[in-house]
Amino acid sequence: MMLWLLLGAAALFVFLGGLRAFEQASVKTVKSLGAWLLALGGLSLALLLILTGREGLAIGMALLFGPMLWQQWKGAQPPGAGPTFDFRARPPPRNSGAMSRGEAYEVLGLKPGATEADIREAHRRLMRTAHPDHGGSDWLATRINQARDVLLG
Repeated sequence: MMLWLLLGAAALFVFLGGLRAFEQASVKTVKSLGAWLLALGGLSLALLLILTGREGLAIGMALLFGPMLWQQWKGAQPPGAGPTFDFRARPPPRNSGAMSRGEAYEVLGLKPGATEADIREAHRRLMRTAHPDHGGSDWLATRINQARDVLLG
């Protein structure tokens, strides 16, 4: 009984210590870790069931957790999921200075020589999601506004 209490306390200590590692982790990383743990735990349970003579239940467990493990192994994303940009993320460190025209085009996602209407449309489109009132960041909204000002003069 005392051994189990000590093992439980050690597991709790490791778990609570590991929480500090997740302070800087992204949601995607935490979800991926959870999926891995769930899949590996299920497969371990299936192996234990096989070793104890309950093969039918083990096959059911393998069928339940196998696809999840396969998806993690292959690094597959759900259908329709593409790369996403988190507008609330911390900005990358940059030199403080005037924005060049090339950088302004890059921020707005335009090619050099874009018309004034293209610049205004790109600005509006980006500000719909990047504005701080809609969950975006002040830094990104400022960069988008700077890009518009540089290109429109």
